[in-house]
Amino acid sequence: MKQNDLTTRPITGREELDLFSQLPYTLNEELADDLAAGRRRPEWMWVALRGERLLARVAWWGRTGDDAPFLLDIFDIDDSSAERDRVDIGVRLLRAATAAVVPADARPPEYNRAVPPDWREGGVTGRRRIVEDRILALTRTGARQFVERLLLEWRPGTPLPEPRGRLTFRPVRDTEEILALMTRVLDGTLDAHSRDDLTRMSPREAAARHYEEELAHYRSPQDWWRIATLPDGEPVGFVTPARNDYNPVIGYLAVLPEHRGNGYIDEILAEGTRILSAQDVPRIRAATDLGNTPMANAFQRIGYVNFARRICMIWS
Repeated sequence: MKQNDLTTRPITGREELDLFSQLPYTLNEELADDLAAGRRRPEWMWVALRGERLLARVAWWGRTGDDAPFLLDIFDIDDSSAERDRVDIGVRLLRAATAAVVPADARPPEYNRAVPPDWREGGVTGRRRIVEDRILALTRTGARQFVERLLLEWRPGTPLPEPRGRLTFRPVRDTEEILALMTRVLDGTLDAHSRDDLTRMSPREAAARHYEEELAHYRSPQDWWRIATLPDGEPVGFVTPARNDYNPVIGYLAVLPEHRGNGYIDEILAEGTRILSAQDVPRIRAATDLGNTPMANAFQRIGYVNFARRICMIWS
């Protein structure tokens, strides 16, 4: 598609990955494997070109075997460009690509983007302007900011607190048990995605959706998951240490409402971290909402470092 001197189109295939990767982002190193695994498709990866120069790009990600993308996770504008229509170019690319990739009657997938943890400190001419240009372009296509999340990482060698002996840990018995606990912890949740789900569905439905869209896709054994109990066997909370397609992760971490405020979260997180560290992993990743202060503080106490933030935007 050509408008004036700007061409917007999908890439032709793996042979154009070098072109697509001219704009820097950490996900560039994953693109070839994602294409091979079917998590990306050339028709989901679009570029805006002026002549042979890449001015913007956009790409969606999906689960292997899915016919539709699950996330919009790459959207870049050439940040070095001095062209005054830089944001306009991003808008034109987004509109053209979305019209081709997302069915007209479907809600566009959520936008996720990792940014530096101190991106707001970059000033209007630095990293802050770069992030805000993307947000502005997305906003002009109808998106709105939903939540900002902390991306966290634990590295081997970081000391873990010794077990305090207040809790006992055992594997999850079956899917029904974890679903029942996931349903219970939604009472009073501070997680923005869960709170949004609860405006449209029951707690059980929200728990089932979370399980089916995330936990069911982990590549690691479910016997890594742990239920934390009191000495009499009463459940206190749970953690799902796992591997996704890219990293070892703390997938879900929660304390039941009636047991919150007792400091159990630290012991449960430490146990999940120990399980993964025993697998000789190079790192462990996790995420929580910026506004979920109790959870963020727990990760910090266990030695997780905030290495980036994630901007999440949605279309109503």
